[in-house]
Amino acid sequence: MFGKPRQIETESALYDAAIALLTRRAHSVFEMKKALTRRCEAPKLVEAVMARLKKEKLVDDARYARQFARYRMDSRKQGQFRIARDLRARGVPDHYIEGALQDAAEDADPAVMVRRRIEGKLRLYRGEVDQRKLASLYRSLLAAGFPAELIRQELRRLTHEDLPEADRGLDD
Repeated sequence: MFGKPRQIETESALYDAAIALLTRRAHSVFEMKKALTRRCEAPKLVEAVMARLKKEKLVDDARYARQFARYRMDSRKQGQFRIARDLRARGVPDHYIEGALQDAAEDADPAVMVRRRIEGKLRLYRGEVDQRKLASLYRSLLAAGFPAELIRQELRRLTHEDLPEADRGLDD
């Protein structure tokens, strides 16, 4: 897609390039190392800049994983499986991923998240919710990273539920 970036020859210029990358968004150690390697062919310079970034705590996989997981759960309403997959793709070690997911899960109930996503999708559907629409909803929730059993449980609750309590009170 893009050509190779202009090659950098000095440590200070490579450090400035790293800071410029970090001002756009946070990066994992793997991502930063990959980006710096594209900009500099001298592995010793890349290692020196990476050591400096780690020493100054500008790149930290544990903090990155926590922030990433919290953002994805709170803002994008994604499940743990999706978040873990995306963090692995960004080169974050599994022990940081597990800790980040546990921290983020303390504040979020996955059943509530699934229910909200289902309710939001159902508002968009026109007409009767048939098996095809339920299958589509199921697949979208799986892609969002929620456990299959939880999705089935919430969909079952939705499709086999009696009238809501508020409606029953009107008949009395």
